[in-house]
Amino acid sequence: MQTEAIINKVANSGLVSLDLENYYHAGERVIYDLKDNLFQGMILREKDFREFLKNYDWSQYQDKNVAIVCSEDAIVPTWAYMLLATKLEPYAHAFVFGDLTALENKLFYEAIEQIDPEDFRDARVVIKGCSKHPVPTSAYVEITRRLKPVVQSLMFGEPCSTVPLYKRPRV
Repeated sequence: MQTEAIINKVANSGLVSLDLENYYHAGERVIYDLKDNLFQGMILREKDFREFLKNYDWSQYQDKNVAIVCSEDAIVPTWAYMLLATKLEPYAHAFVFGDLTALENKLFYEAIEQIDPEDFRDARVVIKGCSKHPVPTSAYVEITRRLKPVVQSLMFGEPCSTVPLYKRPRV
């Protein structure tokens, strides 16, 4: 009985797989809630807030990713968030005004900005769809925006089962 060699057509297809999970920042994600700085849960007193900012140990945010929110329905002046940013900047890896979703979007956006689209010029690229870490939809949209102008084709999924997204027209 003669056995035929199994040929891996996916490996020989010339497809380039791009896994956005590889751009996941492993740093801890935390929320800084400004509600804890409100007087009677309603207003922010500038003098008290400045005193707090001066005495607080900001080093606990070293290399962390921080989402800045105010979970109370209070009027917080814009400068308060700006002051908070000046204290986080020397320590935090990243910080945003917004929830953990906004933070994740920022982390992926920054990571995707580091990708050189020229590395994918004229390639047939598959953006991998399954991952252990959650990849926000915004990251998939952003990588599409960055790669479409240079790739021959763009697909989503796994090399063995892709959804075609874009194919450069023949001229």
